[in-house]
Amino acid sequence: MSAKTQHNNILLAIVAFISVVVVVALIGFFTLGRSEEIIQGEVEVTEYRISCKLPGRILQLRVEEGDYVHVGDTLAILETPEVEAQQRIAEATQGAANAMKEMADNGARKEQIQGAYQLLQQAIVARDISQKSYKRVQNLFDEGVVSAQKRDEAYAAYKATEAQVLAAQSQYDMAKNGARMEEKEAAAKQAQAAKGAVDIVKSLLKETVQVATEEGEVSEIYPKVGELVGMGSPIMTIAVMKDLWGTFNVREDQLQGLKVGDELTAFSPAFNKDVKMKVFYIKDQGSFAVWKATKANGQYDLKTFEVKARPINAFDGLRPGMSLIVRK
Repeated sequence: MSAKTQHNNILLAIVAFISVVVVVALIGFFTLGRSEEIIQGEVEVTEYRISCKLPGRILQLRVEEGDYVHVGDTLAILETPEVEAQQRIAEATQGAANAMKEMADNGARKEQIQGAYQLLQQAIVARDISQKSYKRVQNLFDEGVVSAQKRDEAYAAYKATEAQVLAAQSQYDMAKNGARMEEKEAAAKQAQAAKGAVDIVKSLLKETVQVATEEGEVSEIYPKVGELVGMGSPIMTIAVMKDLWGTFNVREDQLQGLKVGDELTAFSPAFNKDVKMKVFYIKDQGSFAVWKATKANGQYDLKTFEVKARPINAFDGLRPGMSLIVRK
């Protein structure tokens, strides 16, 4: 074989190799380089927890996980014997305070008023007799029959009976008028405070019956019947199924001007159909979230944003945890 032929063969081999490399590069560019980007999200739901203001023991659970409840449905009943005892004490205290208030309002009994009146009459009679005795002794003193000592003793006895009349009159007026205004007001305040204590205990006892405040599905129940729960401890979680949305973690270079109020189409693998959704929340996830470093190739860091969107139309069967796919 001549040198020229060998040289031509080498050139052909090099050209063939370069052609293969170019073809592979073009295939990779048009297939791998332009593959569609996928953003995967998840369906979430609003939840609220049922809890009690009092520590107690679970007496009954009226629902099970998966049950759908409506507003006002009884969910659980707790037993709180200590609070029930406090209610009896508060009611007894209220009864005593009301009795004191009535006694202050009504004043003294008729028998007490009558007794005070009789004492007043007795004091008046004693005063009149002392007055007459003093006048007689004074006349005898003027005639020189009795000494000044006797006259002074009669006068002192007369003045003492006058003081007794004033004291008896005061006691009679007090019995007739009843308690003072300040005493009546104090009794009324005590009765009001006792009523407030009873109302507080009754309000707390209402917490022993837990009811649904919004319709939804019982997603999880924590304690069993007979177990103790602390104050504020959750008893169960209710998922508000009418308030579903999708959450997506979107890199900022994929946002492409997306803003609150925009609509997007998400694919639901569970139903093999598209879901029209409307964005209502966009927020960066902070430095702790997933981000893509691009400084190595001379560009910049890309942060991740949390995007939330609700279905525009009702979508039966959509449940929390289901996947949602957005193709860019």
